[in-house]
Amino acid sequence: MTNFGPDGVTAKVRAHPFNTWYAAAWGREVTDAAILSRTVAGKPLALYRAAAGRPVAVADACWHRLAPLSMGKLVGADEIQCPYHGLRFNSAGRCTFMPAQQTINPSAMIASYPVVERHRFVWVWLGDPLLADPSTIPDMFQMDSPEWAGDGDTIAVDANYQLVVDNLMDLTHEEFVHTSSIGQDELSGSDFVVTHDDRTVTMTRWMLGVDAPAFLLANMRDRFPGFDEKVDRWQIIEFQAPSTIRIDVGVAKAGTGAPQGDRSQGVNGFVMNTITPATDRTAHYFWAFMRNWNLDDPQITARTRDGVRRVFGEDEAMLTAQQRAIDANPDYQFYNLNIDAGGMWTRRLIQRMLEAEQQLASPSGSEHAHTAKGAVI
Repeated sequence: MTNFGPDGVTAKVRAHPFNTWYAAAWGREVTDAAILSRTVAGKPLALYRAAAGRPVAVADACWHRLAPLSMGKLVGADEIQCPYHGLRFNSAGRCTFMPAQQTINPSAMIASYPVVERHRFVWVWLGDPLLADPSTIPDMFQMDSPEWAGDGDTIAVDANYQLVVDNLMDLTHEEFVHTSSIGQDELSGSDFVVTHDDRTVTMTRWMLGVDAPAFLLANMRDRFPGFDEKVDRWQIIEFQAPSTIRIDVGVAKAGTGAPQGDRSQGVNGFVMNTITPATDRTAHYFWAFMRNWNLDDPQITARTRDGVRRVFGEDEAMLTAQQRAIDANPDYQFYNLNIDAGGMWTRRLIQRMLEAEQQLASPSGSEHAHTAKGAVI
């Protein structure tokens, strides 16, 4: 089990909750023409679309000899066929065909997981299916709102998912890691406020009367050609347990009222992030940049997407190096600075989710205890 040390954070982060929704793929990745293989929280999944375009997630292992079903093919409107001996399973995981025999063994089942498609992502629930409430899917409404435009991508990160969460919860690192795009000296010297409840953490930072960094200056010039003035800049980071983060970012002409709520003289974007653990040391990092200006300009969509991709590439290099250092120093205790307040609270919320699953798994836990076993490592 991962425990918090005196400061609340250890370097060795491994566990991930199961009774939660994880983004398994972009909706565009899941089709009725091919089977997508994707490992989520240590579980290999086969994803495809059944009748009427409904997304399906089943265990990527045949009941017979554990051959990966993702190497097989789709048959009819609802079935996946094993590539090894041809067994077929429907979207509920029940075997519908066995070769060379008419009687189907009633135990021939594979796991089928609750799936919901929302906010351009296919979300999967790997824990107790009776607890899979779609209303608890993280709020990322900007992804499919007509008032916002943008696009994103996926990064295969060679680091534990909590390290990605740490990175996003404190943007002070921009001053040092992203010097040519979004970093500026005022980041480390600015004040911030951290608030939290039982499922969210919010970190708010304002920088007033500063120069706009390169990425945001280019965005301002989309709306205000030739702009070259001081700006008021904001970063409002909202974490939704266990691993979704929306970052409300932007700049407005200095003194025009952005801190009081008037952002009409600026540009506003949302950096959308949801991080799905793949294994204890790897993660699927789904991200997008959504904007509320020049909505019909595909060139701006492409430019901002590519700009954010370059920024996150710098993060990826740092996170990979950090994970290697953690693996080489498995008992090291992280030290914390004031800037780590948001990240410390995210880890506490994740820990509470893990402890709740551990309680379910105990002999005195609920009638669904067997589904939570192995959630805490």
